[in-house]
Formats: sequence, C-alpha cells, structure tokens
Amino acid sequence: MNRPYIRRLLQPPNRSFFLFGARGTGKSTWLRQHFREAVWLDLLDTSLALELTADPHRLEALAANAPPRTWIVLDEVQKIPALLDEVHRLMESRDWRFALCGSSARKLKRGGADLLAGRAITFHMEPFSAAELGNRFDPRFALDWGMLPVVHQDRPHAADILSAYVNTYLNEEIRMEGAVRKYPPFARFLAIAGRMNAQVLNAVNIAREASVPRTSVDGYFAVLTDTLLAHFLPAYRPQLKVREAAHPKFFWVDTGIARAAAGLLRDPVDGTWEGAALETLIFHELRTYNVTAQKHRPIAYYRTAAGVEIDFVVETRKRQGTRPPHVVCIEVKTATRWDRKWERPMRNLRSLNGVQVDRMIGVYQGNRAYHFDGVDVRPVKRFLEELHEGKVF
Repeated sequence: MNRPYIRRLLQPPNRSFFLFGARGTGKSTWLRQHFREAVWLDLLDTSLALELTADPHRLEALAANAPPRTWIVLDEVQKIPALLDEVHRLMESRDWRFALCGSSARKLKRGGADLLAGRAITFHMEPFSAAELGNRFDPRFALDWGMLPVVHQDRPHAADILSAYVNTYLNEEIRMEGAVRKYPPFARFLAIAGRMNAQVLNAVNIAREASVPRTSVDGYFAVLTDTLLAHFLPAYRPQLKVREAAHPKFFWVDTGIARAAAGLLRDPVDGTWEGAALETLIFHELRTYNVTAQKHRPIAYYRTAAGVEIDFVVETRKRQGTRPPHVVCIEVKTATRWDRKWERPMRNLRSLNGVQVDRMIGVYQGNRAYHFDGVDVRPVKRFLEELHEGKVF
C-alpha cells in the first residue's frame, strides 16, 4: 500500500549541498521527491561502492554526458570519503550540482575531506515535526515512541521497529565502520546514555557504571553526535554575578530512540522519563523551527547553584556594548494542571539586571491556555502551533 507523502519543512536549495541526518529520518524520500530528474547513485549498492572505491574517476563516466547544472545525487556518501575530491573537480569542470546525502559526517572528516571548502552548503534532516504531521500529530504517541518517519509509517509495531533500529545502528554505524575499537563496552554505554536523556552529564559516573575509561566516555558521546543521534544543549551564561551552570545537557535526537537505547521499549515509563521525553520533544521542535524558519538563534538552558532552572532560553538578540541580550524563556512540565510556582525561575531571571526577558512561556499537558502577569501558559499542541507560526521567536 502506498502511504501519502508528508511534505517536509526543509526546502531544497539551487546549489550543491550536503544533507545529513540520522538513519530513518527520510533523507532519501525527500531527495526523490525534489530531485526526480537527477542522476542517482546509491552507495548502498555494493557493486557500485566497490567500483567507485577502486576508481573514483568513474563518477564522471557514470553521469555520462549530462549537461551543465545537472543534479547528481550521491546517497550514503560517507561510505567513500575519497569521492569528495572528484565531486569537487566535477563541480568546477562540468558545472554539475551535487546532493550529497549521508547519516554521518564522521567518516568524511576522518578521511581528511574538507566538505568541499564551502562550495556546498550543509543541511540536516530531523525526525518529523509536529508542523509536518499536522492533524496526524499525536503528542501521546510522540512522547512514547518518538517522531521517526519509519515509526510513524507503522505505528502498531513501533516497539519492534525501534528495537531493530538500535540494533542496526550498532551493527552498521558502529561495528562495520569501526567507530569504536571495542564493541561490548560501547553497548553498555549506550544503555546508560539512553537513561541519561535530557540530563546534565557526569562523565565520571557514567564511566564507572559502564566500566570504561573516562576518556572513552567522551569518545562515545562524540560518536553519538557525529552520527546525528544526539545533541548537546549548552548552558546559558549571561554572567549575572550568580553562579551559573557550565556543563551542557545531553539530548537524544528522538524520544523513541532514547527509549530503545535504554532498553525500556517493553516496560511502562515513569514520570521522570516522561518529563525528559517532553523536554526532548520541545527541544526537537525548537531546533527544527530555528533552522527551517532560518532564525538560527542560540538555544540553551539556564541553571544556577541556588537551584533556579529554566528548561530553554532562546537568545533573540545578542549583547551589543552596554545593551543587554534579549531572550525568550520556556519552562516545560508534564503536569495537566499548571502550578504557578513553576514561573519563579523565569521571573527571577527577568528581575536581574544584564538580560532582557522579552517573553516567558510555560508549556504543559493540560487543555487550557492562561496569561499570568507576563507568563503565557500553553498546552503542548497550541505551543507548537504558535512556534511554527513564528509567534514564539
């Protein structure tokens, strides 16, 4: 049965580009929708990959006598980093445009590739956004199973798909590409990292629990970010003469992947896990909107030693001379009733000199919207609608 194509927010450029994204985020589907007339070379084809590995110059012959400005799609380009030199040459000599797709830039960088020195722009494909799903968006399903297209195509089998997804990642991205020297320690680490979603990391404790060296933990987290399965949310440090947190928070790219990595697919999740899942979902939507709307604003979290914490701080205007930075504060709660004590961290930040808080927003799982003396409280779905309409920042 043919499933309807869900239109993505990402728009294709008119010049060569890299498209990176975790496996299963819909990169190839998006490319086939937008580049139907392109010369398509899929490096998952073993015979093609072997041919181009042995002789990258055959890339020109495979494109035949294509005229200038022809699009050429190279899918899974990270499998042959040496191809980028040939791509560079053909961009200059034949004036061909390339769409270079992959699930990781790690192997390209390790192979000495320079990502074409700015001759190709870089995009990232994220899991589905609420704005893309429209009426299909179900917050409950998103919290439990995530937003991966491969999961939404077959919702009744979400747990089985996510289990296979993590196993495929371990085998293909890690074991086959040699991203780590020893496989079992990384597998132990992965289960621990799954439980650390939306938390400030203590690498020493993780190393102890996983029985691996402290330096290995740093390398393992680098593998997760390089393969686009995780992001770090930096701490916001406006230097307001209070002790501010300096360590970043760790987020998986998708709540379903985090649950699979943690080994919790067959178990009910508790309130702590659900809170982390909701933060992960909101962070995903903030990142997606920030890029697709071309805002490119810094997103962080704020925490002080006194326990004041704000889940997300979006800096909408940088500090300039004596002018303070402008920010939007967002506090996220899983409760179905809004407790006004949750507003205090945002109000505390607003009361300090040195930063201009333009908006304070509470997001919760209730059904009503409120306005409390400068704080806008929104149900999850309404907040996401306003975000993608450009009403948040």
